[in-house]
Amino acid sequence: MMPKTVLVNDKIQRNYRYERVKPMGRGFDPEFKPQLTPKRMLALGVFGGKYLTDCRREFPADWFARAKLSPEGSNPLLNYFGVDASQPLSVWKKKGWIHPDDPRGWFQWYCRYYMGRRMADDARQIKRWKQVARHVAQLKKHCEPGDVFCRPRQRQALLHWAYDSRKM
Repeated sequence: MMPKTVLVNDKIQRNYRYERVKPMGRGFDPEFKPQLTPKRMLALGVFGGKYLTDCRREFPADWFARAKLSPEGSNPLLNYFGVDASQPLSVWKKKGWIHPDDPRGWFQWYCRYYMGRRMADDARQIKRWKQVARHVAQLKKHCEPGDVFCRPRQRQALLHWAYDSRKM
């Protein structure tokens, strides 16, 4: 595949460039096996609909055809489980979770990774994704199989990390 250079100009990043070096949705690290695509996550309802509202041109238009979006601000009712399961960006920054290339956080990294970008920060982000699996174990321990109303905040948080908690 020929690398494709992407130029990003949105509210948070100006003149940021990166290359897509892998085909979309392929060439993932063998340890990274997300259950949901970014398109599916947006359609289900994640991050109160606020994520990616001002940078849609960077990603395929079909990702947003059924996306639950709220450009005016986060609306937890748009989340699949109808609850707020996010921390403010200020908390993410304070904890050192934000990489300068992805100032919106993990989901932005995942969207760009899914689109074919590869970079040095991938290993850290994949490690963070794997650590979220502890919540899967908690759901299995404390909830009856198929009870999607058990621990809705935890289930919503898992959706934010591309784990399909509807099937747990």
